[in-house]
Amino acid sequence: MTPEVITVTHGVVGYDGRPVLRDVSLTVTAGEVVAVLGANGSGKSTLIRAVLGLVPLSSGSVTLFGEPARRFRQWHRIGYVPQRLGAGSGVPATVGEVVASGRLARRGILRPPGRADRKAVTEALHAVGLADRAKDPVSTLSGGQQQRTLIARALAGKPELLVLDEPTAGVDAASQEAFAEALRGFTDGGGTVLLVAHELGPLQPLISRAIVVHQGLIAHDGAVPEPAGHHAAPDHDHVHPHCPEEPAGLWGTN
Repeated sequence: MTPEVITVTHGVVGYDGRPVLRDVSLTVTAGEVVAVLGANGSGKSTLIRAVLGLVPLSSGSVTLFGEPARRFRQWHRIGYVPQRLGAGSGVPATVGEVVASGRLARRGILRPPGRADRKAVTEALHAVGLADRAKDPVSTLSGGQQQRTLIARALAGKPELLVLDEPTAGVDAASQEAFAEALRGFTDGGGTVLLVAHELGPLQPLISRAIVVHQGLIAHDGAVPEPAGHHAAPDHDHVHPHCPEEPAGLWGTN
């Protein structure tokens, strides 16, 4: 039997008395690549934030790798990729330094980086096609390259599960292809992926299952549905702001 990586059981989330997720149940097993789809305000990003403990459930439960989320401490097993670098893009850090920070949850803050850490950072930079930019300030990169830096940071930690919040939204075509290639390498190695998306683009061939969230409920769980209307147009783009918080435990400070 394939082990369960994420289990959400009758999850409910509300803001100011307004339900955002309503009785959502979801299981992701090892090796799956699951896309969470839905319109703005559907609750899709709230779902992954609830999985990671960024927003509390008002009822229901979440387990991670078989452990109740409230007791889960093995954050090195999870790599989280937010939609935007946020404040980090204004910090005078190099690409290599940002990617190296992805090792903190695995090795701890006080221990200096060793050979395995340096090797993991180099491999992650190569996986996203940024090995030649390692010494460049992050602030000099394009938006797409900054997103690639974030996925490299997550990959450097050698996680078993990657959780991504709209990784290709507003990102150039070259970076979308680089994302797809990096995820392909991760899943070929047995990794599990849960990603939120508005459109899948070059990621679609990697998706093993799609969850469609509509008005806080799971409206579809199965094959990737065909796009319809203006979303199917090749020039349709979609960018919107997201909650900037990251679960502190993922970066080794839990």
